[in-house]
Amino acid sequence: MTQALAIILAAGKGTRMKSDLPKVLHRLAGAPMLAHVLRAASGAGIGRAGLVVGPDMEAVGEAGLAVDPAAQVFVQPEQLGTADAVKAAAAAFEGAKRPVLVLYGDTPLLRAETLKAVLGELEAGADLVVIGFEAADPTGYGRLLFDDKGRLAGIREEKDASVAERALALCNSGIMAFRAAETLTGLLARIGNDNANREYYLTDAVALARADDLQARVVLSNAEEVLGVNSRAELAVAEEIMQRRLRAAAMAQGATLVAPETVFFSYDTVIGRDVTIEPNVIVGPGVRIADGVTIRGFCHIEQASIGEGATVGPFARLRPGAALAKHAHVGNFVEIKNAEVAEGAKVNHLTYIGDASIGAKANIGAGTITCNYDGFAKHRTEIGAGAFIGSNSSLVAPVKIGDGAYVGSGSVITKDVADDALAVARAPQDERAGWAAKVRARRARDKSK
Repeated sequence: MTQALAIILAAGKGTRMKSDLPKVLHRLAGAPMLAHVLRAASGAGIGRAGLVVGPDMEAVGEAGLAVDPAAQVFVQPEQLGTADAVKAAAAAFEGAKRPVLVLYGDTPLLRAETLKAVLGELEAGADLVVIGFEAADPTGYGRLLFDDKGRLAGIREEKDASVAERALALCNSGIMAFRAAETLTGLLARIGNDNANREYYLTDAVALARADDLQARVVLSNAEEVLGVNSRAELAVAEEIMQRRLRAAAMAQGATLVAPETVFFSYDTVIGRDVTIEPNVIVGPGVRIADGVTIRGFCHIEQASIGEGATVGPFARLRPGAALAKHAHVGNFVEIKNAEVAEGAKVNHLTYIGDASIGAKANIGAGTITCNYDGFAKHRTEIGAGAFIGSNSSLVAPVKIGDGAYVGSGSVITKDVADDALAVARAPQDERAGWAAKVRARRARDKSK
């Protein structure tokens, strides 16, 4: 079959979201809902995409192009219904000999496998395909209608449905596909707005297709997959479903999640085998976790890489640009940002490492800080292989600690330290014999007066 085209309707303002952000840009597992739909289409082998947005919704088009730079963006001037929205993208499909799928930017749980099934029905001879689902409570959904031979004959929106039709449980997801662009074009030209909302419903295409003796078929999905997100509550439901999928995939690939329901992944998280993740871990976008890693409880990680056999946490934060090599250790209450921790290096507790590089098998003592920002610019700290940084030290960047060098505890280092040297930068200790006893005696006399 000729390469298909997806028209993704994304012009909804999302009034019920109570947000200045367009609905389809609200995030799910670290990515806008629209991005999930585009990736599902791509995963199904749909090679081209057209986005239909509303006026002054440039941000939606930009978000779509960030995922698919080849996508075309079209503006629907007024929201007059789904058929009117598809017409706004007519330039993408008119005259083309290709299948056209109409998707929605607020259905982020749609799977590529389901779209492949739709394309399979078109390949097998269907002229029009609808994705349907059984709803426990069908209120608000359009109902799929069948003739006496069991063939799909129409879709009735609830406001226009009879009492008998409203009792039906097989519902319309809104997602439709057409065997050829010319089929879609011909049906669109005949869709009117004689309904309760005075809108142009794409669903009317089914009855028109049957009247033309075209084959209309149904691909069944489940209600979760075609959930349309229209409110913050529904966004939370979608997030829960997406996280269940991501956790199941991680465990299927060989990761141990001690308490799966407390671990949150992003859409692009990459996890190796024999990884153990303890409870209450949040993994943001752009994270790669190699084989054999242990992530202890209450860690937050984003845009970071963790090498084979490394250990992180508990209560650690890896910020963007953190790169841990093989067998590195990052312990409790440690924050790493834009820094490389080389093989076998240890940063075990109460430490901030920012804009830095730590050499192999270096040891960073508790309370160490890389002072990377001078109020105007960021500066880099380099710590050599095998170096030892004593507890409660401040390394004022730009500064370089040589291989094998030692920094005494409590030092403030402002100059480079040579290889294998010892640097101590603190005030000398001053001890005054008998001072404490004299002070206590004086205070006792003052108190007795």
